Amino acid sequence: MSRLHGKRTLITGGTSGIGLETARQFLAGGARVVVTGNHPDSIERARAELGSDVLVLRADSADVGAQQRLAQAVADHYGQLDVAFVNAGVSVWVPVEEWTEAMFDRSFGINVKGPYFLLQALLPVFANPASVVLNTSINAHVGAARSSVYAATKAALLSLSKTLSGELLGRGIRVNAVSPGPVDTPLYDKLGIPDAYREQVNRDIVATIPSGRFGTPEEVAKAVVYLASDESKWTVGSEIVVDGGRMLNG
Repeated sequence: MSRLHGKRTLITGGTSGIGLETARQFLAGGARVVVTGNHPDSIERARAELGSDVLVLRADSADVGAQQRLAQAVADHYGQLDVAFVNAGVSVWVPVEEWTEAMFDRSFGINVKGPYFLLQALLPVFANPASVVLNTSINAHVGAARSSVYAATKAALLSLSKTLSGELLGRGIRVNAVSPGPVDTPLYDKLGIPDAYREQVNRDIVATIPSGRFGTPEEVAKAVVYLASDESKWTVGSEIVVDGGRMLNG
């Protein structure tokens, strides 16, 4: 039997990058999948690729009302939910002096507030047992320049993997985290790095990774599959770092 056979799964931010690859692997593992996105183009591409059996919904991760409606849509679609991969997020890297209150609130809204209230809204929907996987980042640990707000949001999310585990385990809900290092995803469009500098930025990043290359969405998705599966049923409040050794360099 496939390791995720029949598991009713929600993947936020599942229309591109790590989320989309995770959806592919979950489907291959026998899961039923609902994914969310917030950009019409990526939503349509995901619908075309994942097929008619996959429900693809639009949801702004910073909007608490949207999270509540998403939880209701999941309840209507599945009845109960076995797995939630909370993956939607933004990565904004700018110097501390350039941050504005609106930028700060938007990053925390998407990366922390939305996920928190989504999990709250899903509490009546989760089956017993259920698995929650939070997509955090090694930047919760690494003091990289220009990452002050992004790293703070990921540190907050990583903390939730532990505190919510302590609070929800009695309901049969396990919460764990996967923390990727630099991964080859459609990153530059979101960061706004000019084309002329991309090659140099790539070289600079790879120089910090002992394995000598970026990670792939497939490698991160495999860790999510493990945390979602019954193979990890004694893994609670833990973090799997998938970073090619990047954290070895501090």
